[in-house]
Amino acid sequence: MSQPATARRHPRLPALALLATTLLLAACTSSPATSRADAEPPASATTPQVTGPLCAALPTGTDPGNPTFLASQPTDQALRWIPTLTTFEAALRTSGVLTDLPAGTGVTILAPTDDAFAATFSEDNWDDLMTHHTDQLRTLLKAHLVTGAHPIDDLTTAGTTTTLDGTTITVTRTGPTARLGDRADTVCADYQATNARIHLINAVLGPLPVTAGTGHRAH
Repeated sequence: MSQPATARRHPRLPALALLATTLLLAACTSSPATSRADAEPPASATTPQVTGPLCAALPTGTDPGNPTFLASQPTDQALRWIPTLTTFEAALRTSGVLTDLPAGTGVTILAPTDDAFAATFSEDNWDDLMTHHTDQLRTLLKAHLVTGAHPIDDLTTAGTTTTLDGTTITVTRTGPTARLGDRADTVCADYQATNARIHLINAVLGPLPVTAGTGHRAH
């Protein structure tokens, strides 16, 4: 009577072997997923590379306002995150110049730093311009905007660029920076935002509606 019981247990052995083989194959098939992850480019490969002497003093890594974070932001929001552009950002917001661009049109922004404005305008003159002379303010700001989102290398290769106020300026490479006309240099170039490039510069461009002079703007 014991022999039939033993005979009934034997057929389970091939089934167990088949199950073990199936589990082994399943484990092996998980390796391509790891390979695909390894094949993805590292995050650093897509990190915007900003260049210029001021970049080291601006947010980097995971700090709020770092170049990678700004690359996914709308242009107006990106400008708010760059700590040295408070004067320029406020002027753009007050004037509404950016809203004049056709929808979907890229823009290159040649953005003077707060120090550049402080060296050019007295506080009283700047406040008067912001408050009472919107048309002159808009003209001044258009001298810092170029249609299309252009890396600084593209601008220097072209040799010239034309701003929204109709002025053509020369752009030449000077070591790690670029020279704009005979007035300004880039101090941290190639910030990216949604459909935009932002190049920080150390001087105000365009025909100045008021002169520099009596005092300095508060930062």
